[in-house]
Formats: sequence, C-alpha cells, structure tokens
Amino acid sequence: MSDIELLKKSLPPFEIFNLIPQYAAAGAIDPEKMDLLKWAGVYPQRPQEDGYLMMRVKVPTAELSSAALRVVAGIAEDYGRGLLDVTDRQAFQFHWLRIENIPAILERLETVGLHTRGACGDTVRAVIASPLAGLDARERLDVRPLAAAMEGSLSGNKDFEDLPRKFKISITATPELEGIHLINDIGFLAHEVGGEVGFDVWVGGGLGAVAHLAKRLRVFIKPEQVVEVGRAIAGAYRDHGYRLNRKKARLKYLIKDLGVEKFREIVETQYLGYKMQDGPAAPVARFGGSDVLGINPQRDGLNYVVLSTTVGRINPEKARALADLADEYGKGVVRTTAFQNMMIPHVKTGDLDALTDELRALDLAPKATLRGTTIACTGTQFCRLALTETKARVAGLIDELEAKHSDLDVPFVINLTGCSNACTRYQVADLGFMGAQRASKEGEEGAFDEVYNVHLAGSIGQAERVGAKLRGVVPAERLTEYTDKVLSDFKANKAAAESFVEYADRVGQANFLPDHVLADAVLAAEPDLVLA
Repeated sequence: MSDIELLKKSLPPFEIFNLIPQYAAAGAIDPEKMDLLKWAGVYPQRPQEDGYLMMRVKVPTAELSSAALRVVAGIAEDYGRGLLDVTDRQAFQFHWLRIENIPAILERLETVGLHTRGACGDTVRAVIASPLAGLDARERLDVRPLAAAMEGSLSGNKDFEDLPRKFKISITATPELEGIHLINDIGFLAHEVGGEVGFDVWVGGGLGAVAHLAKRLRVFIKPEQVVEVGRAIAGAYRDHGYRLNRKKARLKYLIKDLGVEKFREIVETQYLGYKMQDGPAAPVARFGGSDVLGINPQRDGLNYVVLSTTVGRINPEKARALADLADEYGKGVVRTTAFQNMMIPHVKTGDLDALTDELRALDLAPKATLRGTTIACTGTQFCRLALTETKARVAGLIDELEAKHSDLDVPFVINLTGCSNACTRYQVADLGFMGAQRASKEGEEGAFDEVYNVHLAGSIGQAERVGAKLRGVVPAERLTEYTDKVLSDFKANKAAAESFVEYADRVGQANFLPDHVLADAVLAAEPDLVLA
C-alpha cells in the first residue's frame, strides 16, 4: 500500500481542516500530514522548501456573484502577490500563500459561498457545470440545480473522502456544444428521447500520462436520478478501484479491465438496486466547446459574453473591473468556463458594443480567436512536477500569432502542459504540446534544454479521439515558429469549414513532424528525453 493510502487510513482526510488553525498558529505544517492539505485545496508550490503554497477554490455551478469575485481579487492582492488564475476546471487558483494566511482566506471565501473542500486530493473534485446552464436557447433543461445537488451531496462528504484517486464529474444540457464529458470520470449529457428529457451517462474518462476517453454506459436516466447515479458510480469506484499502484488507480483502468457492461452491472446491483433504462447516445459537439466563445444569444433575448483571459491569468484589478462590468451591464454575476475563460451573462443587445469596448481596454475582448482556444498549465513557475515554463511562453505565442491567424474560419485548439500529467489536456487538442527536457548539446554536462512533444489532432469534439504523438520534439525557443508554420499551412490548404482534425487526416501526420515543419532533421532525434 502506498504512503498516501496509509496516511488516509491514519487520519480521515477532511479532518485536515481541523488541523489548519494549529498549523497556522505555529507557522509550520506537520510534514507527515502535508499531502492531506490537498483535501483543503492547498499544496506546496515550487520550490517546496520555501514554504509557499498554492490554493484552488471551487466555483459551484460555475457561477459567482460580483461581490464574490471582488473577494477573490482581494485575497489574491492581500496574500498572493496579485496573481490569480482561472483553471480548466472552472476554479480559481492562488499562489504565494503562507500557512499563516489559510484560515483567514477560508473565512473570506465562506462569506461569499465559495470553498476549497475537495478541490484537490483523492476525492470528488469540482463538478463541472455547463457555463451555458439556464442561458442558451439550445439547452434541454437548466442543470444548475442538479450540479448544485451533486456538489452538495459529494463534495466534502466523508463517504467519498478516501477514493483511490481524484474523481471528476461534468454535467451539461447542451451536448452538441460541449465535449468535456469525454475526459471526466462521469459525464452527464442531457438530451431528448421520444419527447422526454433525460441524461446519457459516460464513465471512465481521464488523461494523465495514459489517456482514456470516457465510454457510454448506454443508459437514459431521468433528471431526478442524476445525483443517485453519480453517488452510485463514485461508490463503486471507491470500493472496487485499485489502490496498490497509484499510477493505475483512476476509474479509467477499472473500466478498461472490467468493461463498461460489467461496471454498469456492479453499479446497478450493488449500489442502485435497480436497472437503469437503456438509451441512445446524446448529440455530439463538433469542436468540443470552442464554438461558444464570443457573444451568444440567450433564450430570454439577452446575451452571454465569453471573454478570453489569456491562459487563465488575470490580476486583481482586472477581476474587480469584471465585477464592475457584470454589475453595470449584466445582473451582477460572472461565470467560469472549463477553458480558462470567463463569462458575463444577461447583457442587453444594446449594451454589447459598450461592454466589448470596455473589455477590449482590459485585453479581455470577446473574440473567438487563438486567445480563447489556448490553455496552459502552471508550469515550472510554481508546479513541482513541471519540466518546462508554460504560461508566459504561451502568452507570448498568442500575442505574436493571434492577429496573424484571426481569419481562420474554424476554431483551432492549442493545449500546452509542462509535463506528462495532462493538467491542460494536451492529448485532445489540435496541437497538444507536452513539456519535456533533453540533454543540452551545447551547455555544460548535466544541463537540459526545454522541449515539447507534439500530439496531433486530438479532439473532445466530433472526432472523439486522442491525438497522435509525433516523432521528434520542438525546442522551446522554436515553439511559436512551429505553431505559426502549422497554422499557415492549414489556412493555405484547407477546404472551406474544414476542421484541423479533418485536414490532418487528409494530408497525413508526416506533414506536421517537427523536422519537416522546421526543416531541421536533428529535431527527429530524442536522446536522453525526460518526460516527467
């Protein structure tokens, strides 16, 4: 049994909240209990010996008030050196915190309905609720009450505090616009069958070093069954999931070994006590969520405005400005997306130009370009596992390429991560970059250069596939050059409305090999490559 499994058995993980005040008063964390801080959304940042912490904050149902956003901004300003990130699980992330700060931060969050319970750790993470819930005219039903009930039933629940590994859930009622279910442990997709609205259920999605896309349970459940089915699947994973090898502990491995039919049988017979109704698949999102950027009409005649943050990074000033704009032009609420972006809903059509101008002044204009379809993880700036720098590098890439390629007629997704752990989904992007290190040819002995593996034409949209890992690597200093040449080739030779996945299939993988694109045969070699 692993050390973390032994630790979870010695102290129920959510008991860590009772120890945080003691650690804060002492100004030090018991090193033997450090890993349990993850259940409070807290973990060390790089370098760990400096004692600084990162914190993730859940945003239940993806919506928060303008007042709550101001509180988040204030925390970042007062305790986190003015740094604030929006994550690809609709959460906020702080950096530069000290253990002495944590009790005060938790108190501030609680006053505005936000919390960190289960934001990390081997438990139920943030429930991804469609940011379009209750807004888009194509929605079958408003899933926010179900997402809130799921969050309330599973998040911080001691029955699910000791799972084999992390556990992720998503729920949407616009499946033809969102494909995030493919990479979650459970994905609920509302659709209509025979005049009745119910949910298609997918299980076992997860990326990491070995990617698995979710598989259908082949059921059609009623809205009132969603929470109990979610609890049943989580329970089955808790009791049957693997615990001896953490690398094989995710639900995806249990599904792979058992098969989805056997897993469904276990859920029905041992946890639900009834057989779920069989059902057809829900509609498919062509681009997996990238086609809801920019300005979109609501069912009530108002509009929701999705704004691009640039790899999720904002600052307190921008966050407060967004809160002010939500008050002035909306109804005092904002939403977070699973693509490191944010949204202001409930905007009158007559106010769209004025709001767009104000957002443009903040470098947050609602444009459906590379800025809105590119995500990057924390990287070596803060993450102990990362091998490469990420956010600043990708922000520079976007600044250089966005205007040059703004005439693309289809979304183009770039996901970059600093190691193999797939925190930003490199396997399911048009261009997915995974950070690694390679022994330096020119530096001193033991020196490494940052490089990126390329994963080509993956998709959580209609293609529903993991991208192909290409031979060779792209040096970090040539990342923008490589991306520019791929985009230029795509634009010059694609058919009208042809997606990159379709184009890549048509012209073949060889067209995108690093040594071919950059005309440098040495890039095809991968000596002494360090992946994680």
